[in-house]
Amino acid sequence: MGKADIKDIITRYKTIAVVGLSPDQGKPSFEVAAYLQRAGFRIIPVNPACQEILGERCYPTLADIPDEVEIVDVFRRAEFLPEVVEQAIAKGAKVVWMQEGIVNQAAATRAEEAGLAVVMDLCLLKEHHKLASR
Repeated sequence: MGKADIKDIITRYKTIAVVGLSPDQGKPSFEVAAYLQRAGFRIIPVNPACQEILGERCYPTLADIPDEVEIVDVFRRAEFLPEVVEQAIAKGAKVVWMQEGIVNQAAATRAEEAGLAVVMDLCLLKEHHKLASR
């Protein structure tokens, strides 16, 4: 996916389900979600072990979220991506964003075949920061 596409994703969509969001402030998922929340995005935490993170109700799975989800930002190991992608497709998400270090080509291909945009192995915080600092 080219840089223009990333810019389009970041400027067009504002509702982000963060799969694997940790309540631990020292974890990258918390840092990224807190940054995005401060930047004006609506964050929807997805973590079956938590009730609330960053002041937002937490859901066990994407399917449990009653609202529309535009971007699914994934902080789970690569082997969990096929399940997350299937949930994202069923949810009607527009984008699956696999954070830095997360690569699963089969899951990415499945998402793309279902019409979702895919970003793999990039940090949403870093990409947003690059755009915001221009």
